[in-house]
Amino acid sequence: MQGKRIERVATLVKHELGEALTKRLRDPRIGFVTVTEVKLSDDLKYAQVFYSVLGTDEEKQNTAKGLKKARGFLQHELAIALKLRLTPHLTFVLDSSLDQGMKIDRILKSIHEENTVEKQCLIP
Repeated sequence: MQGKRIERVATLVKHELGEALTKRLRDPRIGFVTVTEVKLSDDLKYAQVFYSVLGTDEEKQNTAKGLKKARGFLQHELAIALKLRLTPHLTFVLDSSLDQGMKIDRILKSIHEENTVEKQCLIP
């Protein structure tokens, strides 16, 4: 039963953070951020927020700094929206799975293009 509550709260945290990041946070360092996943501790005191950012490595570093600075504001926004007894302490973690997926996609496309060129060369 506790697991379902954790999942529901994690979903709510993810949704509310997404809303706060896009509509209420005014930090120019924070670029195009997507909250990909939220993992909560069993006692709901700690939350790891996984996010992805489109842009260069410098933009990703700036976004990480901005999120770290905005942690208190975002926790306050969560407290207002969720009305929990304790608001989870937020820790932001860059989710690199999107970058890895794009890298794999580029590799597969290049392999496909090489195979297409080879097939065209073999046709008499």
